[in-house]
Amino acid sequence: MSSGTRATASAGARSAGDPYLPTSGNGGYRVELYDLDLRYRVATNRLDATAAIHATSTQALSRLTLDLSRLRVTRVRLQGYRNTRFTQTAHKLTIVPAAPIAAGTAFTVTVDYSGSPGPRRSAWGPLGWEELEDGVLVAAQPSGAPTWFPCNDHPSQKARYRIRIAVEETYTVICNGVLTEERTAAGVRHRTYEQVQPTASYLATVQIGRYATAAADFAGVVGYLVYPPVIEAQVQADFATVGPMMAFFEERFGPYPFDGYTVVVTADDLEIPLEAQGLAIFGANHADGRGGSERLVAHELAHQWFGNSVGVAAWQHIWLNEGFACYAEWLWSEQSGGLSADGLARQYRRHLSGLPLDIVVGDPGAARMFDDRVYKRGALTLHALRITVGDVAFFALLTAWATEHRYGITTTDDFRRLAASVTDKPLEKLFTSWLFETALPKLP
Repeated sequence: MSSGTRATASAGARSAGDPYLPTSGNGGYRVELYDLDLRYRVATNRLDATAAIHATSTQALSRLTLDLSRLRVTRVRLQGYRNTRFTQTAHKLTIVPAAPIAAGTAFTVTVDYSGSPGPRRSAWGPLGWEELEDGVLVAAQPSGAPTWFPCNDHPSQKARYRIRIAVEETYTVICNGVLTEERTAAGVRHRTYEQVQPTASYLATVQIGRYATAAADFAGVVGYLVYPPVIEAQVQADFATVGPMMAFFEERFGPYPFDGYTVVVTADDLEIPLEAQGLAIFGANHADGRGGSERLVAHELAHQWFGNSVGVAAWQHIWLNEGFACYAEWLWSEQSGGLSADGLARQYRRHLSGLPLDIVVGDPGAARMFDDRVYKRGALTLHALRITVGDVAFFALLTAWATEHRYGITTTDDFRRLAASVTDKPLEKLFTSWLFETALPKLP
């Protein structure tokens, strides 16, 4: 007599298991392509949309979930399956196929949805789709992407994007990737963007406004400046540094990882600039015509290597995004004739010594993941490493990090291992003291 077991389908997890955002992301599948068809009216803040999500199951699925906030789903279709059912809660869409999806199966789920998109409240303020005075801004980090499309919203879940969007013709629309098609019909402008490099959902974006667009050459990288015409002179003056920055960062970090770089300056003031895949978004207050936000321009450009191309496997590793971008500010200051990176490092260390010493930079916790001490102490970690291993090994390490993990996801341990490979000097104490202890070490 023989015996056997029969595999049973299980529901995909309703979370990616990230302790910082325990309800975001989903298990059981990986998305390869988000194919988004958006029809939006600025005047009424009305979005009617269809999302075709091309994915592959990583386990047998009796159901799967997507993150979606504040928008009403009217229809769900699962290719090859009839009678697909779905339910919705405030931030989750649950899809139940008539028969389980076998592990390793490529599938496409198409979701029709609509509503008046708006930001999602969070511990870090409103996130996602936000109306400007006359237009739209999407700033999704870390959990705002579901305010405009159904997704697997976790930084480790990178995918390609095709975004088709139709808006009143008086508005300019900017999305990630390359503009592949544009037409105007019956007073509506239709644009299609293709983002072929893997992109985390929080880095997907839509920017809408009454903007002028100027082509730019950023040291050989295709570029665009997008801005309200009334502040053209200030924008042209303040972002003239992007070309030299691009050349310098390519020298230090390796080739720019995307097809182009677009700078959007909104008519509204913004508290801070924002990075997206292949884009950076600034407020009108960041274009004063005198270079007053030059360090922020450097910071957002550096994110294209650190945070966007080289992503993080979980939010606890956010210092790999922000510490590296902050250190790029210091490198640019040194390169452009300002204070040296060493001078800035010692200045910020003195500043940090007067603040509470109660944060663990390598795992700061959700409430503190955007604390400025993560940025500055992360950059100080890199400077301490630079002093320890020397400039040749340090800059070889930065290039190797950006090159070997291009379009991938990483952890702090990945960086520690790579750093150990470029030097024979012991680094364990350095990383432990700077990243995993609250006491503030002295710079070498």
